[in-house]
Amino acid sequence: MRATIYYRGALSSCNYDCPYCPFSKNVDSKETLKRDREQLSRFMAWIREQGKAGHELSIFFNPYGEALVHRWYKTAMIELSHMPHIRKVAVQTNLSVKLDWCAELNRDKAAFWATYHPGETSEERFLGQCMQLYRRGVRFSVGSVGLRGSFESIRSLRNKLPEDVYLWINAFKDRGNRYTPEEIAELEQIDPLVQLNVPDYASKGLACRAGEEVFYVLGTGQVKRCYQDRKVIGNLYRDGLEGLSQPRPCGMSRCGCYIGYIHMPSLGMDAVYGEGLLERDPLVAHPSATG
Repeated sequence: MRATIYYRGALSSCNYDCPYCPFSKNVDSKETLKRDREQLSRFMAWIREQGKAGHELSIFFNPYGEALVHRWYKTAMIELSHMPHIRKVAVQTNLSVKLDWCAELNRDKAAFWATYHPGETSEERFLGQCMQLYRRGVRFSVGSVGLRGSFESIRSLRNKLPEDVYLWINAFKDRGNRYTPEEIAELEQIDPLVQLNVPDYASKGLACRAGEEVFYVLGTGQVKRCYQDRKVIGNLYRDGLEGLSQPRPCGMSRCGCYIGYIHMPSLGMDAVYGEGLLERDPLVAHPSATG
């Protein structure tokens, strides 16, 4: 079968201190880092065997924190990008690490979901990191949380990125403080697709590929249909994909996160993002913002 796996191990620390992120305050112990490394090693051993079963997999690393400061995630990405049965491997990252290791990636399969955090890094440094990926021909998208105080910083970055690099905006709605129509219009000048991320979509009982073709795997091997749904549907190492896969309509009342709602067929996100669905890189052109 063809499946997408979101993987999150024990890692729960970051080298940034973003005020809106609960995980930026964590510092993992040596024991936690050791457990995270061992969990990823077990996951990689399982992945290596899946080609023999005829599975084609896409893998997305999205830990509670920054993965690429740890050698084992970089090593895993390199290996996965060269596996014949892996269609894509992507990672959510702040791009704070050296990128020379990217020379070892299979550029046809590796992708980066790069998040810009004004206040945690300079525009010059982050842009320089993006341009390293760009020159290497590694596929990536760039995004930022749409905090009102960050609008100018995000617009400035958009104007300096190559036009064919998409910059997305994560609508900030954690506190129910919705944007005004004027703010939406302003953000659309930066990200023409921002309106797709503003709503919390009604999802209760609707079809979703989560739990059937898309799985959210924890380092312990426990599997949930998606990251918002707390119900455990099985164990990857005990049940395998065949034992886990079955149609599972959404049990949540609403879905407002990109990595969730893109898997609802009724929203037609495949037609917007195509092969860039996992790393949030759409098919449309990305003209630079002005003003």
